[in-house]
Amino acid sequence: MLGDLGTAGLAAGLLAAPLSALLWLRVALVAAPARPARRATLGALLAAAAACAALETALLTHDFSVRFVAENGGRHVPTYYAVTSLWSAMDGSLLLWLLVLTGYGALLARGRPDRLRAYAMVVVSVVGTCFFALSTFAANPFRTVDPVPLDGPGPNPLLHQHPAMGLHPPLLYAGYLGMLVPFALALAAPLAGRAGRRWVRVARPWALVAWCTLTAGIVLGAWWSYAVLGWGGYWAWDPVENASLLPWLTTTAFLHTSLAGRGRERWNQVLACTGFLLVLLGTFLTRSGAVASVHAFTESPLGPILLGFVLLAVLAATVLAGRHQPASPPVASPPVAAPLWSRRSAVLVNAVLLVTVTATVLVGTVLPLLTEPLTGDRTSVGPAYYHRTAVPLAVVVLLLAGLPPALRARTRGETLRRLALPGAAALGTVATIGLLSRPDPATLVAFGAAAFVLTGLVATRARPRAAVLGHAGLALLAVGVAASSAYARVDERTLRVGETLRVADVSARLVSVQRAAPDGRMTVRARLEVSSGGDGHPATPALRYDPARDMAVTVPAIDDGFRRDVYLTLLAVAEDGGSATVRLAVNPLVGLIWVGGAVGTAGGVLALADAARARRRRRPGPVGDAPVAAGVPA
Repeated sequence: MLGDLGTAGLAAGLLAAPLSALLWLRVALVAAPARPARRATLGALLAAAAACAALETALLTHDFSVRFVAENGGRHVPTYYAVTSLWSAMDGSLLLWLLVLTGYGALLARGRPDRLRAYAMVVVSVVGTCFFALSTFAANPFRTVDPVPLDGPGPNPLLHQHPAMGLHPPLLYAGYLGMLVPFALALAAPLAGRAGRRWVRVARPWALVAWCTLTAGIVLGAWWSYAVLGWGGYWAWDPVENASLLPWLTTTAFLHTSLAGRGRERWNQVLACTGFLLVLLGTFLTRSGAVASVHAFTESPLGPILLGFVLLAVLAATVLAGRHQPASPPVASPPVAAPLWSRRSAVLVNAVLLVTVTATVLVGTVLPLLTEPLTGDRTSVGPAYYHRTAVPLAVVVLLLAGLPPALRARTRGETLRRLALPGAAALGTVATIGLLSRPDPATLVAFGAAAFVLTGLVATRARPRAAVLGHAGLALLAVGVAASSAYARVDERTLRVGETLRVADVSARLVSVQRAAPDGRMTVRARLEVSSGGDGHPATPALRYDPARDMAVTVPAIDDGFRRDVYLTLLAVAEDGGSATVRLAVNPLVGLIWVGGAVGTAGGVLALADAARARRRRRPGPVGDAPVAAGVPA
């Protein structure tokens, strides 16, 4: 029954989404009443919600007649992870994707229905129609199984080891699909006439929502990887990791260029379109089986369909974005080009560098897919490529992030005086760290750039507060990444009971090896005594074997602190329990990565609150040129 209800929900959405597109097109063309279009949009949202609710109910009630539950549910799965199982596999994750997509559509449909919003809703509804069709025909999780199994294997063991699983994918999806709204507005602007003049002001709050949620999702994903996978790192330049970074970079660039004033309409349009096109590309990489990744879903028939959807979206964006832009309102005097030594120029240069980083990461991500059909062998692009290309560019981006507060000065002399203290702090940091530890040049410059940014923000009393938090978060994150990459110390060795492994001033002595098999799921723990600076505490890294998935996962023991983390991983144990292979890592300042991500996200939230206050102060205009921020999320 639940399977039938879920399928009915998908069918209703497949009817409501194209109807919504047609009704919004009618609103745009003949200024028809918007109420029927809004109702169709709400109907698509309710259909997606009903499908999600049906699958969640099936997971929680262990209805193994539903194929998705039979493949990903289990009676042994705790309730929290039974809920998160919805997005633990491809078919269920598409339902969450639809729920978020239609939710954004319902929010955008609010407010006065000017032509800009109506045309944008056509784009959103068409995208929704495509994903409803994908979920209904190619990835329907509600198909039945016969005979009905008594139990299921549960989700991948890696996906119910950490509570971040409940937030990481929903935040990523909110970030990804938040970029659909600027994309739709950018395509609608050339068609909307006078109402399309100020599409950037309408799109910017939506881009902020996408940026905030995607930033939080990426940082939570890095935390999940660090805490669960047992390799001691948080970012491996994995293709699916890169797929989340690419739209983040272009959205960051869009948020910069959208503040640069008139004359940047084409730049803004290209960046808004590129952000969502990269989301679609990432969707293809994640769900097609084209890349091998711990984050990717298995190979599926969705691959060719998604690739076709990406190509159609690129074609549509190229055609619509190439149309003549609506004329800007007349001004008393023509705009004057920004001087080279100005805040606006620094912002634009930073945006260009962000796009360059995006292109560099994109080449490394898709190159293996492009070379395989030509050579018969997949070219390997590892972290070394990104460290040589993308990382130096990112350090320059960080350095330029410290310039705008000083460039607000009225004269060049005052600007130089404002830069003196941050410059001295940067040089002092580079000299001190270089003399004490001699790290690689990129790490050294990263420390100097972070000191330049943080000192400049404090010394110049920079405004607005949102930008201060955003840039400060970036600088703190850069310090965490640079320190943990350059100064991490790792060793692994097979220890017999009573033997000790030492890394720097940290020692770990193997006390015992313990085995347990609750519910037939074998767990092996190594009990170690960890000592550092005279203080001792126990640690118990483990290995867990899941017979349903025939998979063993590591459960690291992490002693996190402000100055450093002590990270212990159990790699193997002897059959007699007399010895174990242990990996000990000392990772300095990793906590600054999570702090920096939280501070940067807070800056985005504060910018969004400022935009909401500005919207409330803005007085409504006539229908033909409606208040441009109406309907944005507050």
